[in-house]
Amino acid sequence: MANAFFVTGTDTDAGKTVVTRTLIESSVRAGQKTAGFKPIASGSTLTAYGMRNADALFLQAASQPELQYEEVNPYTFEPPIAPHIAAKQAGISIDPVRLSEGLSKLKSKNDVVFVEGAGGWRVPLSDTMKLSDWVKQEEMAVILVVGVKLGCLNHAMLTAEAIQNDGLTLAGWVANLVDPDTHCYEDNLKYLETYLPAPKLGEIPYLPGIAKRDLTAYLNMALLAPTTSSSL
Repeated sequence: MANAFFVTGTDTDAGKTVVTRTLIESSVRAGQKTAGFKPIASGSTLTAYGMRNADALFLQAASQPELQYEEVNPYTFEPPIAPHIAAKQAGISIDPVRLSEGLSKLKSKNDVVFVEGAGGWRVPLSDTMKLSDWVKQEEMAVILVVGVKLGCLNHAMLTAEAIQNDGLTLAGWVANLVDPDTHCYEDNLKYLETYLPAPKLGEIPYLPGIAKRDLTAYLNMALLAPTTSSSL
């Protein structure tokens, strides 16, 4: 059965998709059958093929062997709003069993699955369940994407604490510079390297057209080796 890592962020737009896609591409280059899974996506567009989400399409394109869109993204909502609100507006409920079935199917066919979250760690799926509850149920190790900007130290530390309080392993974190005008970048990174209870897997600089760039050189996948295949 494949290893599965859940990729969360310090906030919306922290860079989860960029990092998840890069993790997939790095794993594929290492010879691993690797799938991306975006269980819930808001902010999608109606196409001739149905509702499609740009982030999920990036993960689909990076995954090898190839996947059908529905395998990557079971729940797709048009408005760019919180998933539980989008689901209410669509007249449906987000069923965690469906999420688990989708994850299990991908794990059965791949060596590694990288699961991209929605928003931050505590995003709600309903009035009674959060996405983090499902991650806890599936006992996934977590990779934290720190969107480096003013306030990121507080966001990163609180998120790491919440992950550990949920009894989950923080497998690593990635610094993603989302604000090129961030002051004291090196000082911020030094603090996170000292106090976050997991290895830094890499740093992604602020780059124009980042969604289309090959960023694999910015990650050190070997640091995930203790919790995944030794050949990764």
